[in-house]
Amino acid sequence: MTEASGDRDAHGGGRYLPIAEHGLIGDLRSVALVGTDGTIDWYCCPAFDSPSVFASILDAERGGRFELSAAVPARTKQFYFPDTNVLITRFFTEDGVGEVQDFMPVTDAPTEAERHRLIRRVLCARGSLPFRTRVAPRFDYGARPHTLRREGDLVVFASDGLSLSLTATVPLETDGPDVCADFKLSEGESAVFALDQVGGEVAPRRCARTEAEEQFATTVAYWRRWLSASRYRGRWRERVHRSALTLKLLTYAPTGAIVAAPTTSLPEQLGGERNWDYRYVWVRDAAFCVYALLRLGFTGEAEAFMEFVTRHITPGDGKPSGPLQIMYGIDGRTDLSETELTHLEGHQGSAPVRVGNAAADQLQLDIYGALIDSIYLYDKWARPISSDQWDDVCALVDWVCDHWDQPDEGIWETRGGRKNFLYSRLMCWVAIERAIRMAHRRGLPADLPRWRECRDAIYRRIHRKGWSQTRQAFVQHEDGDVLDSAVLMMPLSKFIAPTDPKWLSTLDALTVDLVSDSLVYRYDPLASPDGLRGDEGTFSICSFWYVEALVHAGRVDEARLAFEKMLTYANHLGLYAEEISQTGEQQGNFPQAFTHLALISAAFNLDRALG
Repeated sequence: MTEASGDRDAHGGGRYLPIAEHGLIGDLRSVALVGTDGTIDWYCCPAFDSPSVFASILDAERGGRFELSAAVPARTKQFYFPDTNVLITRFFTEDGVGEVQDFMPVTDAPTEAERHRLIRRVLCARGSLPFRTRVAPRFDYGARPHTLRREGDLVVFASDGLSLSLTATVPLETDGPDVCADFKLSEGESAVFALDQVGGEVAPRRCARTEAEEQFATTVAYWRRWLSASRYRGRWRERVHRSALTLKLLTYAPTGAIVAAPTTSLPEQLGGERNWDYRYVWVRDAAFCVYALLRLGFTGEAEAFMEFVTRHITPGDGKPSGPLQIMYGIDGRTDLSETELTHLEGHQGSAPVRVGNAAADQLQLDIYGALIDSIYLYDKWARPISSDQWDDVCALVDWVCDHWDQPDEGIWETRGGRKNFLYSRLMCWVAIERAIRMAHRRGLPADLPRWRECRDAIYRRIHRKGWSQTRQAFVQHEDGDVLDSAVLMMPLSKFIAPTDPKWLSTLDALTVDLVSDSLVYRYDPLASPDGLRGDEGTFSICSFWYVEALVHAGRVDEARLAFEKMLTYANHLGLYAEEISQTGEQQGNFPQAFTHLALISAAFNLDRALG
């Protein structure tokens, strides 16, 4: 738990809360970010990649927000109801203690699922406390106007294409396009606010205190029942389970898609241009998520993602980027055209705000290895893949055999031109090698002589052209001496023995060049220009890869210290963004699936090494 460090004026203008000062709630279709001051300042409805309703995290004036807090000066602390994704924000004042319980019920009932209900229960735990709320939706990223109409004690905000109803157990007042209320609660008293998407078969419905209590209990039971399937019993159980719960929040139940992060354009550097939309399915990120969840025993999510892959990713060779796009929409769509929302100023003035992602058209050869590795693990740990799925795998591997030696944009989606990246070669090797293993284990038909020849050619190419005599290390790309932390995957993917002298020398070089207090930079953009201005922070997935590399190299004490240090960089709820700044602040989209899946893997392997 932590005290809030940001402040804002009563009408929502002024300062921004830091990215880390937020918790996450969701219903497996969308999420909301709740600040430590009680304000929901990011919410897209009805899905992760829908236009925002509340986006004050990207523009304090125009973005829209749902404030709910003590109306007097208060210290605030935030925590999750144990073993759930129910978020509680507490307010400590001179006259009493109150709390807001935020959650989104998870349901399979079609009509109720379409409601996307967001419930905010306010309770006074001690003494008495005045509260204040302002609900100020700004539809379509703050670009679309809305009307407001009252139906008794219920308010409907209506815009083209989306209507939301707000019900409350306290009197509401309209203020232009917004709704506000001031109310006081004494010890034991409560109030309820519920925001629903309405329209079609979903009619506005009030939410009485008793219904809110029932949905609270049902939501708690859902998350605890889901988490009970975890097989992890190691030293970092609370951190690992929080990461698992976060990854589950990033899954889109209707299709099995897993988004890279639920936000767009949170800056990798304040004032910089490295602001991207991450509300899509990166093949790489989602495949790594499958690995992490399978590790813990969650086979249902892996099965749902495999169904997404089978349904939406067909290995036809009709696109310049090959049979796979690097990312897809949560509904499987391939058009993710990138635009800039120039009317929004960006988080703390960090423009541009982008929607869509132009990197979807890049060639990134490593995704084939990530996907086929996850299919291999699913086939091994969950259930055997079907004959049709194997045919798709064979088509992908055949394509990799034909194209592995092309230059590409690489794992980091650089916009500085294609290169012969070592990591791309490495994961092409993984794609072929894992497919060969599957074919052998299950006696599946395959062009094994050709596959072996290509696998071995990649292996020798990496050792011949990816090794720098000058640096005594494996490097970022052929014909260069720049280091890249992506090569930390070499021993993790079983390409090289973790105690091989060439690898140990590489690990030492990476430690000198790219590691800072256990935190790891991806690469040096000055030494390897990536086509973008500005610097960035350390990349958190790389920091956890570094822990694993140390474990496998037998440097377990160093690994444990690096891991424990990394845990201190999490926010008060155990959540991580993509990067960590020079001053230890979270940077980039939040929370980041990549970081949390790497934490799970590092904890698992470190536990095993410690015995």
